[in-house]
Parts: sequence; structure tokens; C-alpha cells
Amino acid sequence: MQAERTPIFVKTFDFVLWLFPHTAKFPRTLRHTLTNRLEAALLDFQGTILRANRLRGGARLEMLDGADGLLDSVRMLVRLSASFGHLSQGQYEHAAERLTEIGRLLGGWRKATAEGR
Repeated sequence: MQAERTPIFVKTFDFVLWLFPHTAKFPRTLRHTLTNRLEAALLDFQGTILRANRLRGGARLEMLDGADGLLDSVRMLVRLSASFGHLSQGQYEHAAERLTEIGRLLGGWRKATAEGR
């Protein structure tokens, strides 16, 4: 799977590009808590799927399970950001749609990996 052209990698990269300018506008008081955790969780997710791409079988499946947990963290932190009013309703809806789409792609990849064991 070539990461540069595969939908999950493209959509994750695009989401990073979309989210970071928004988190840069979060209050400074949140820089060391919510903002850093959200950015780190998203980058950790991205790194995990990139590493999973280089693995096969059970090792890949294990890495994809970890990526799923990271994606859950990103979802929760995005929701928290919106609840605090740092993302507008429209921005939250956009983020939720993108994360749902990434989650579906991850689920499909995980299923294909599990069936190929």
C-alpha cells in the first residue's frame, strides 16, 4: 500500500492540515493541555498507521488496534474542544465527518488484515 495515494493516509494528512490552524487559535491557557494532547494524539495516529503499513499479519492488526484507540482519543478531544467553544458547530461537524470517514477506512483496513491472517 503506497501511503501517499491511499485514502486513509491522504484523508488523515488533510485533516492534520485542517486542524492545526484551528488549534493554533485556541487560548494560550490550553496550549499545554487540550491543544497539545489533541495535536499529539492526531500525529500519533498518523504515525501509527504509517508504521502499520510496513507490517503484515498479526503485527499489523495489533498496530491498527492501537491506531483505533488513538482515533477515539482524537474524537474525544475534538468534542471537548467544541464543548469549550473553541471549535464552532460547523467546524465540529466538519471534524466529526472527517473522523468518521477516517474511522471507516481504518475499520476496512483492519477487517481486510484480519481476514488475510
